[in-house]
Amino acid sequence: MLSPLPGASPRPDGLDQRLAEAVRAFGPGYAPRSHHLDGGRPRYTNRLALEKSPYLLQHAHNPVDWRPWGDEAFEEARRLGRPVFLSVGYSTCHWCHVMEGESFEDEAIARVLNERYVAIKVDREERPDVDQLYMTAVQLLTGGGGWPMSVWLDADRAPFFGGTYFPPRDGARHGMKGFLTILTEVAAVHAGDPARVRAAAGSLTEAVRTALAAAGPPADAVPGPEPVERAVAQLSARFDARHGGLRGAPKFPSSLPVRLLLRHHRRTGSARSLEMAVASLEAMAAGGIHDQLAGGFHRYSTDERWLVPHFEKMLYDNALLASAYLEAWQVTGRPALARVARSTLDYLVRELQSPLGGFHSATDADSEGEEGRFFTWTAAELREALGTEAGRFGRFHGVSEGGNWEGVNVLHVPAPDEAEWAALAPARALLLERRAGRPPPLRDDKILAAWNGLAISALALGGRVLGERRWVEAAARAAEHLLGRMVVNGRLQRCWLGGRCGPPAFLDDHAAVATGLLDLHEATFEPRWLAAAIGLAGELERRFGDPAGGWFASAEDQERLLVREKPTHDGAEPSGASLAIALLLRLAALTGEERWLTAAHGGLRQAAAALEASPLSLTETLVGLEMALTPIPEVVLVWPPGGDPGPLLEPLRRAFLPARAITGAPEGPDLASLAGLAPPVAGRIARAGRPTAYVCYRGECREPVDDPSRLVPQLTDITTRGPSV
Repeated sequence: MLSPLPGASPRPDGLDQRLAEAVRAFGPGYAPRSHHLDGGRPRYTNRLALEKSPYLLQHAHNPVDWRPWGDEAFEEARRLGRPVFLSVGYSTCHWCHVMEGESFEDEAIARVLNERYVAIKVDREERPDVDQLYMTAVQLLTGGGGWPMSVWLDADRAPFFGGTYFPPRDGARHGMKGFLTILTEVAAVHAGDPARVRAAAGSLTEAVRTALAAAGPPADAVPGPEPVERAVAQLSARFDARHGGLRGAPKFPSSLPVRLLLRHHRRTGSARSLEMAVASLEAMAAGGIHDQLAGGFHRYSTDERWLVPHFEKMLYDNALLASAYLEAWQVTGRPALARVARSTLDYLVRELQSPLGGFHSATDADSEGEEGRFFTWTAAELREALGTEAGRFGRFHGVSEGGNWEGVNVLHVPAPDEAEWAALAPARALLLERRAGRPPPLRDDKILAAWNGLAISALALGGRVLGERRWVEAAARAAEHLLGRMVVNGRLQRCWLGGRCGPPAFLDDHAAVATGLLDLHEATFEPRWLAAAIGLAGELERRFGDPAGGWFASAEDQERLLVREKPTHDGAEPSGASLAIALLLRLAALTGEERWLTAAHGGLRQAAAALEASPLSLTETLVGLEMALTPIPEVVLVWPPGGDPGPLLEPLRRAFLPARAITGAPEGPDLASLAGLAPPVAGRIARAGRPTAYVCYRGECREPVDDPSRLVPQLTDITTRGPSV
């Protein structure tokens, strides 16, 4: 028999049995995540035990009567005349864990929540629409945002108060008002002054609707280069010349849009843009934000030197950073940049790819009850593991007896030296093996479509430009998982875990996965990936397109929240609209179909007002604008049956072509199949039985070439023309 939750109403008939069965199904090795254990068994279990999300399951044994997002919870709030407390977070969020331990495991706080509220938990990664809506409300109320997110709603889902982390009681942290006091006060206002609550909810809801709606009608024309120039100037003014990135702390990799700076450098020749991009990438690679042993990057740095990170690792961060390092290597040829790209992609495949092919979402910052325990070292631990090599290793990796963070050492590289890095490879391998024996951080096993799309792009790009077939194969396995297990009744789903999908995919899922499939086609020339990309792009336009221009974040038939958002900014992840612009521009060049160009230009025209007002809020849209400003070469490779493109691939690997449409096939059925998807391919032949490249731009073609040295000048001639819009 399950213990009743403090202050909660009796559970409906049959719910206790379902919850008990759910806990038993976790298996004999199940370790309940709770302070409240009786003989190793959880004292409390709530409705979240019936969910699949790792984040929701983390809270399944809180004494809070949590409910998942849905009509049932809001109907209960209306029936009882109570406000809703909404808590939004994600499984690897350090401060989410802190608030759970301090407040949601506190029986006195749980009693207030259970007696006076209906409490809802949401995984922001499963429901980005819910997260974005209420994060906007919190940002409007407080001027900032983050997770855990805490929002108070009425029974109609309208927010009237909110914040992020709250300490459990008054004065617990820096004199902040405590969560228990806030819960009590807000419940009293809701009960005693409903008119005040209605007024607050009404005004805040209207402000949220305004913030998430399109910023006016579309412009008459696609913007020119001016928003890019203003953004680059603003970045230059805030650039940290000593440490890379933007001045101040904390530092997020996404705060300096490296990929935009590389494109600006390519189009304009700006040495400053290249300097900012490369200096930041090199500083991050040398910092503690970069896992010096296993590869991959932590989510952000708490200091200005990139030294001490928040130790969670996110799939999307690593996919985007791998792509940035690959592109910077194409521009500069610096070996260290290729090395970091390699180790990051190897990390993704080794530690985040599931046996079924899809990529897991993230790993936690905490293990053994401590943040960063898995990743940090004392000087004594290093001496014990490395023996006489410890001194040399410690000097190179910034190790000290007292440590550089809370008595331990975050490994970094104060003075980068590629020769010394290579010489210390055996020591790093030994430490990595030793580290593998530690209890690892929690891994969030859910597979998110959008984040997998970003990973497929990075792996396909890495495989193509560095010639690593295994990364292309890993990207293909992920694509097969998405298209084979995450398409239900012909419709892509947002996430997958344990054989269960849902909800239907959003705009960013369609755009990121279609882009990944297009990149995979470029790396393999397999027509099936191009066909799947075109199909998803068609679904994107049909389900999310706005006839007035641009796209909505959710489909017409998805849950109707307070507002149907049109993406207005890029965050740590590119918005779906930004991804769609670049995707459709490439498809337009590859297929010759005007509809893709019209849709992409419509998205840029819709974004024009926001780009005018705040270009740095839409840096990924500026990446799309850079593509629109750069003529996109259409490159078709044709080779004899049974052969391959041979040396023609090499200049395409090394050349930095952010605006590109590359395809190819052997003569015969494959070429005919490809021509059905990309009409510009039709009629191409391998001249004189040799692999041949055809370089065109909007139907105007250069002389076919079979000499790689002649291919690059043709590409350069096209891409250095003036703006194409």
